[in-house]
Amino acid sequence: MEYKEFIIEHNRRLRRYIKITLLVLVIGFLAVYEIPAQGGLVGKLHQVLVQNFYTQNDWLNSNSTTMPAPENATPSLDPHDQLITSVVKKSDPAVVAITISKNVPIIEQCPSNSPFDNLPPEFQQFFGFDFGQQFSQPCQKGTEKKDVGGGSGFIVSSDGYIVTNKHVVSDTKAEYTVLTNDGKKYKATVVARHPSLDVAIVKIEGSNFPTLRLGNSDGIQLGQTAIAIGNALGEFRNTVSVGVVSGLARQVTASDESGLGSETIDNVIQIDAAINPGNSGGPLLDINGNVIGINTAMVSGAQSIGFAIPVNAIKRSVETVVQGGKIHAAYLGVRYVMLNEDVAKKYSLSVTEGAFIKGNTDSLAVEPNSPAAQAGIREGDVITAIDGQKLNINTSLAYIISQKNPGDTVQLDIQRGDKQVQVSVKLGERKE
Repeated sequence: MEYKEFIIEHNRRLRRYIKITLLVLVIGFLAVYEIPAQGGLVGKLHQVLVQNFYTQNDWLNSNSTTMPAPENATPSLDPHDQLITSVVKKSDPAVVAITISKNVPIIEQCPSNSPFDNLPPEFQQFFGFDFGQQFSQPCQKGTEKKDVGGGSGFIVSSDGYIVTNKHVVSDTKAEYTVLTNDGKKYKATVVARHPSLDVAIVKIEGSNFPTLRLGNSDGIQLGQTAIAIGNALGEFRNTVSVGVVSGLARQVTASDESGLGSETIDNVIQIDAAINPGNSGGPLLDINGNVIGINTAMVSGAQSIGFAIPVNAIKRSVETVVQGGKIHAAYLGVRYVMLNEDVAKKYSLSVTEGAFIKGNTDSLAVEPNSPAAQAGIREGDVITAIDGQKLNINTSLAYIISQKNPGDTVQLDIQRGDKQVQVSVKLGERKE
């Protein structure tokens, strides 16, 4: 009998025995203490019940006070926990740590002249210094290579292609080392950095590496289990955190630890599994072990709020890099704001969903000589659909364009004032 079933059955019988025993004691009391003599009807009934209970529960009938140990001496996990531990066990070997190292100056204290040495002797006494003492100042004595940061990644091909975040490998002067789950170190080469997404592909030399399978992020549901694996805090390799998908199609502004180089990331998945510094670039997995996202950001000062880029946004980039060694990203050339009722009301627009083409003080609404400019798209236009797929807060313009190839011709549905127009645009290629 399984351990859990044994405990349930034991508790059921114990409750039954207690009820019957109490009933017998009451009857025995009323029968003027017949139970001790075992001679009356009540006493015989009590004896039969006790013998029956102990016979059906051999471990109670023995002298031992220890319950039988379950198989393998460990309690069984519930089915949900078994799935999670199975996913982690299978996925862990394909998750890697990425360390960042670069030459940094060695600063020492070097001897220097006193700043008051040139004063006349009659004035030196007023400064209270022993002018024969040695002064020093910071100076550089060469450089040394140091680890200055870290992140995570996961292997997507057996010949060593690894997906990570662009901000993890953004420093073109740094060197990158990949540490695999078996403790081996590999020199990593940055093959490609995505021009618009926080995604990069690095390569290590070797073969027969374990890989993760890319899933389908379009089917993600609120409340489903999410498993994040990564190099937490840049120190604890392959740390696992488990939570649920708590939001979809979020827009966040992310920056590095210095607060510089911030960028807006569209259409990200919000999760309540902990994402710490160093987790960036690690996989977000579903309960079947498929990659559904790339861990990319956390909310500073908040607990259990993290974000991941949907895997469907990067699938095409991974394919083009593995096949040709380069990311080919489609490019339209507009600046926009995704509409909701409040934004539509503010600008007196006739539609409440779509991409509102609008510039600001830093950039134009439509880039000159871009595919959008050549197709006649104007500031103030609202792109409501691309190839029949409607744009809204859950499906942004950038996300749909990321699913296209440079050179593809797309059909745009545009609300221009009170008119609806259709425009064909041949997409260009975004430069890194």
